[in-house]
Amino acid sequence: MAYTVRRIDYFSTTAGPSVEAHDLLDILAGLGINLLAFTVVPIGPLHTHLTIFPEDAAQLSREAERDHLVLDGPHPALLAQGDDQVGALAEIHGVLVNAGVDVYAATGVAVGDGGFGYLIYVRPDDCSRALAALRGR
Repeated sequence: MAYTVRRIDYFSTTAGPSVEAHDLLDILAGLGINLLAFTVVPIGPLHTHLTIFPEDAAQLSREAERDHLVLDGPHPALLAQGDDQVGALAEIHGVLVNAGVDVYAATGVAVGDGGFGYLIYVRPDDCSRALAALRGR
């Protein structure tokens, strides 16, 4: 199976209703921040946890500070992308498990052109080992 993997950074924050997620996305677009991914997960009935995966973490850090956005991060993650096929995510996850890497969260998605994306949250101490395992498969 052909895929690429790279280390990326993410930032997170907590917000109210989904309109606030829209507002944050609008602010980020206005600041010229290109996103690799974005997730919104509910925390109870009134709040959401937003995770931002920018293409350029340093740019987001600078712009967030300048615009007084309160973000937690950067934190390491991995982004695997490749040709979608049955078992693609299981294979990647298996490589990490066999390397002793603690995957504490992940999100996979198939994209319309026959590809997939897999966001993998790993502990900072496991990031280098995870990359080495996936690149050496």
